[in-house]
Amino acid sequence: MATFNKRGYKAPKEKAEKGVNTNVADIEQINIDEKDSTTAKAFDTLDQTASRAEDFVAKNQKTIIGFLTVVALATVSYLLYQKFIAEPKQQEAADELFVAQQNFQKAVDGAQGTNTDSLFNLVLKGSEGKFGVVKIAEEYSGTDAGNLANYYAGIAYLNTKKYAEAISSMEKFKSDDVMLSTLAKGAIGDAYAQQNKQKEALDFYLKAADASQNDFTRPRFLLKAGKTALALGKKADALKYFTDIKDNYDTTPEAQNIDALIGLAQ
Repeated sequence: MATFNKRGYKAPKEKAEKGVNTNVADIEQINIDEKDSTTAKAFDTLDQTASRAEDFVAKNQKTIIGFLTVVALATVSYLLYQKFIAEPKQQEAADELFVAQQNFQKAVDGAQGTNTDSLFNLVLKGSEGKFGVVKIAEEYSGTDAGNLANYYAGIAYLNTKKYAEAISSMEKFKSDDVMLSTLAKGAIGDAYAQQNKQKEALDFYLKAADASQNDFTRPRFLLKAGKTALALGKKADALKYFTDIKDNYDTTPEAQNIDALIGLAQ
């Protein structure tokens, strides 16, 4: 018996024709499969990396343990050094410096009825069973007190006319304190000036003047720089330094006779 297709009837297609959108569920399944594949590859990579790391550790176990041991020992040694050597040494140095500091202050203040040279010598050499600053700087090098002792020594040498020693001590002094480091540079300038080394003195006066813009040290060392520049015949430079004082530090003691100095420099 013959079979006839009904008019308009079309047999269902087994596959989607080209260009027709795939079912959403099918797309999601494809994406999930791709993600699973990517994740699997990532885990495989991690497994391989972990395996190589384990192999490296196994092969170099002794070296790694040795390195970690060295680091641990170094850390413990540093902590022990700080606790039982560095800190007590700092305190010991500070105790030694105390008497020298008192003598230094008396000398700077010009203690009545006392020869300042003798006080500065006590600062240098020591008194009352305590070291002087020279010995403290040597014995406690690396401590804050040992470093500060170099500054005291430099000023004491400068005031007792031992200029080469003053320069040597001041050059050893290092400080983050702007005022002290500035005064140290200026003191080196003074020591050179006392030795008639005007060029070197001018260099350090300018370093001291430029170290800080405060109203105490800058005009002080600008004035010294100006006078030294005049002595060297550098009138234009001297005029610049004196004019700086007049224009910017007119209320300081250094500005009192600045017009006369400006006249000399013109």
